[in-house]
Amino acid sequence: MELPDLGEHCSEVTCKQLDFLPMKCDACEDVFCKDHITYDQHKCSSAYKKDAQVPVCPLCGTPVPVRRGELADIAVGQHIDRNCSNDPSKRKQKIFTNRCCKPGCKKKELMRIECDQCHSNFCLSHRHPLDHECKLQGQAVSKAGYAALIRSQKTSQQNRAAITSPLKLQEVKQSGSCRAVAESAPPVAAGQAVLHDSGLQNGLVSSYTHLCLLY
Repeated sequence: MELPDLGEHCSEVTCKQLDFLPMKCDACEDVFCKDHITYDQHKCSSAYKKDAQVPVCPLCGTPVPVRRGELADIAVGQHIDRNCSNDPSKRKQKIFTNRCCKPGCKKKELMRIECDQCHSNFCLSHRHPLDHECKLQGQAVSKAGYAALIRSQKTSQQNRAAITSPLKLQEVKQSGSCRAVAESAPPVAAGQAVLHDSGLQNGLVSSYTHLCLLY
């Protein structure tokens, strides 16, 4: 041969064909013929370095960037441990949860601000009794005193209901008895009609007996 150094043999073990136009794999950098140049044809062990697929986190669904030569499983595991938004410990929690009880106000505060008189929660703008038109104007009471005040109000309402209920029953009984007496007693007009009929009957009887004596 005039050009013995022209061309190279295929690196595939089962091929070893002399190719005058050999091709180099960009992953493993070995020389192959046209029949074994693809990753699958020569079973390239470095094909993952050229894999352009981006793995996705199974928890949050976010694409995880992978560096060249890095395994996708390792990158996804690091993402779950550090930056995954689906981590329950890193979820955003509501901080301002104490809403103002003033009608029409929608402000929320970080901490509870209770009124010393009505013990309701208000924002910084309506924390004073005059600002939220406190119904319990006067001397401030403690929580124990406020609870005692509520209990006394409930007790007074129960006592008031217990007192009014027997009175209502007595009124109903009295009205029922009066109605029964009124229904049982005959009306005045009916009594007068009965007396008139009896007098007329007596008059007829006396006139009949008088005629009988004459004849």
